Amino acid sequence: MTAPILITGGAQRIGLALTEHFVAQAQPVIMTYRTRHACIDELEAQGVTCIQCDFDKPDAETGLVNKVTSITPSLRAVIHNASSWDCEASCDDYANLFDHMMHIHAKVPYLLNMALSPLLQNSGDITDIIHLTDYVVETGSPKHIAYAASKAALDNLTKSFSAKFAPSIKVNSIAPSLIIFNEHDDDAYKAKTLKKSLMGIEPGCREIINSVELLLSSNYITGRTLAVDGGRHLK
Repeated sequence: MTAPILITGGAQRIGLALTEHFVAQAQPVIMTYRTRHACIDELEAQGVTCIQCDFDKPDAETGLVNKVTSITPSLRAVIHNASSWDCEASCDDYANLFDHMMHIHAKVPYLLNMALSPLLQNSGDITDIIHLTDYVVETGSPKHIAYAASKAALDNLTKSFSAKFAPSIKVNSIAPSLIIFNEHDDDAYKAKTLKKSLMGIEPGCREIINSVELLLSSNYITGRTLAVDGGRHLK
């Protein structure tokens, strides 16, 4: 029996694209969602195990671990995609903002990696932990200071966990810049954003899917960050 892949934040955007990709590959998936979007019913009908999990709630990580371990004795991979885009301009409670960013982007992956590593090791093959970080890990961001700091913490966890879990579990990060626009983004914003990369395109979720597949298929890449930024670092 094929061990499932756990994807956090699997009901929207990149997380949903990854979930649908693995379903199409007949790869079992366990995903978490905060809000029950319309896609959840369809995913459940396709055999996806969908777990409601609000990581802002106390002991959410423990509850998720208990549910996952009750469902399966092993995991093929854990993909940390759950994220928050809150920023200083929309929240003047900076202490709470910083704690929230560090919790969702660093503490939650840290606790889940520690608790779920036995399930990853139970598969009998090399397995994977993949952290979705961000291009701003390299540059910082004056408009998203706490967010950038928390994603940098997650990037650092990649290095520590790769050393801790080798050779049975590979741990890597994927650091995207623009992948897909939001529905409310206007034409002016889109044009300005597209100019930030060398490639000048909205690449779509397939770029992240391809990066995930590369890491899953490798037996040798660990402790690394794949930059999916269209050459933005050279602009």
